[in-house]
Amino acid sequence: MRTEHFISLDVHCEFSEMAVVTRSGRLTKRHRCATAIPPLVEAIVGVPRPRYVTFEEGPLADWLCRHLSPHAERVLVCEPRRNHLIAKDSDKDDPIDAEKLAQLFRGGFLKPVHQTASIERSIFKQHVGLYHDSVRQRVRRANRILAQLRRHGVFVKEDEMQTSEQRESLRSRLPSSRLLGEDLQWLWREYDVLVDESNSFEKTLTREARSFEPIRRFVKLPGIAWIRGATFFAYIDTPWRFRGKSPLWKYMGVGLDRRHSGGGRTQLHVAKQANRILKGMILGAAVTAIDQGANPFADQYERWINEGGLSPRNARRNVARSLAATLWGMWKNGTEYRPDWVGGGFGKERDASL
Repeated sequence: MRTEHFISLDVHCEFSEMAVVTRSGRLTKRHRCATAIPPLVEAIVGVPRPRYVTFEEGPLADWLCRHLSPHAERVLVCEPRRNHLIAKDSDKDDPIDAEKLAQLFRGGFLKPVHQTASIERSIFKQHVGLYHDSVRQRVRRANRILAQLRRHGVFVKEDEMQTSEQRESLRSRLPSSRLLGEDLQWLWREYDVLVDESNSFEKTLTREARSFEPIRRFVKLPGIAWIRGATFFAYIDTPWRFRGKSPLWKYMGVGLDRRHSGGGRTQLHVAKQANRILKGMILGAAVTAIDQGANPFADQYERWINEGGLSPRNARRNVARSLAATLWGMWKNGTEYRPDWVGGGFGKERDASL
């Protein structure tokens, strides 16, 4: 039987440290090379097969995974937060980190991080991320303006400062100060630029989302429009990466972690390690579906409130789970949205009082 080789890369922009260990844990090679595909491939193919490669998730992971996968039996991108041995053990430098990562890989202690297979889908996911980043910047600037107004006793919402008439009305309620007026003008100019950029991203993203058949089915669900459908599609990437609904819910930030020790009671907590973009998307979709009414998800919410005795927050979270499970099932099975298929899980997903 041929000896298995476990290769780990501690990747930096300028160089990468490589360590190779065998199944028995013996370190057979250390190597440093430039972080570029040709030298990395040369270093990897110099290790006898079967060879397995790992490195931590980061900005370079998608690029490296796509180009190095043809040259190894397996390429695993791992979750850095789970690799506590590297961070907490005594000595620490790049070669030592690479060897520790290889030993963790050999022992099967690394948590894989899913990578998008095609460059087209990867670019689409990046565009979705840029859209959400533009929205965050717009909201951040709007909150800065609202905070400036609150300092002078003027309390408004973002949609009350959109037009020139609304802004003139707000200025009339502020102290007569040339400097304050100039500051607000500067803040509003920045805000208007961010609004234009966000709107431009939204139009482009909506246009691109229409080209994906699963998204065209997703938008038929209550609470799901093109942006939310594209976000689910881009960040989940494939429905087959999850064994069941529970891992999907945890990844989306609406699942529960269970903790139990000794004779104590089992405690339920919302999973903390989640994709924040997906969490905001699915909870927002749940709120929209509930507000729309006259749909199975709004009916679920009412039943969980009135018959199940859940708080509104926990009932909304259950609706978010139901929406996520419906999207996931439609994607896996290639089916259209069927309202009569929603609601079979009522009574099975009682939430914790958090």
